[in-house]
Amino acid sequence: MFLTAAHCEGDPRVAVTFDSSYDSKTGTTYWGTWHADPAFNRAQSDPNDLAVIVLDKAVKGITPARLPKLGQLDSLRVGDPITSVGYGAQSVTMGAGGATFHYADIRYVAVGSVNALNSAWIRASMNASTGDGGTCYGDSGGPNFLGAGATETNIIAGTTITGDFVCRATNVDYRLDTTAARSFLGQFVQLP
Repeated sequence: MFLTAAHCEGDPRVAVTFDSSYDSKTGTTYWGTWHADPAFNRAQSDPNDLAVIVLDKAVKGITPARLPKLGQLDSLRVGDPITSVGYGAQSVTMGAGGATFHYADIRYVAVGSVNALNSAWIRASMNASTGDGGTCYGDSGGPNFLGAGATETNIIAGTTITGDFVCRATNVDYRLDTTAARSFLGQFVQLP
């Protein structure tokens, strides 16, 4: 199973990659079937913005990430590190025509810090002036792992959903330890 966001709105059949740098001609892809949470909506309170891709066959040589236990993220505190991963835009330049987002199709990793938590969301600082990094356009559905560096785990705290317009302040992630998230995910994997 491959975890993503429902707002990415996949076709019924989709391909995913685990390559660190992706080239459509030489990259390795794995096919599967898209399943979005039927409760997906655009509500700010809890959008149920989850989807999975059930892969046609198991991927060898990759250790699956783990999901958090029910309510596990309630113990997060402001300043706790969170590691985001994605293939989205790496930089944004502002010009006369507005913002230009620059993509390289390379998987990047950035460490931010938790600045707010509620019943559905983790908000993480990605303010470079404070040493934080984060996500941008194209990173939606990507994992955000608990911890960083020596404390980084393979537990996915949340999936990237949104952030500020120019990708400089806040990474907003959908929590995976909630009853709603677990209700959907439990149809596809055994939950901790």
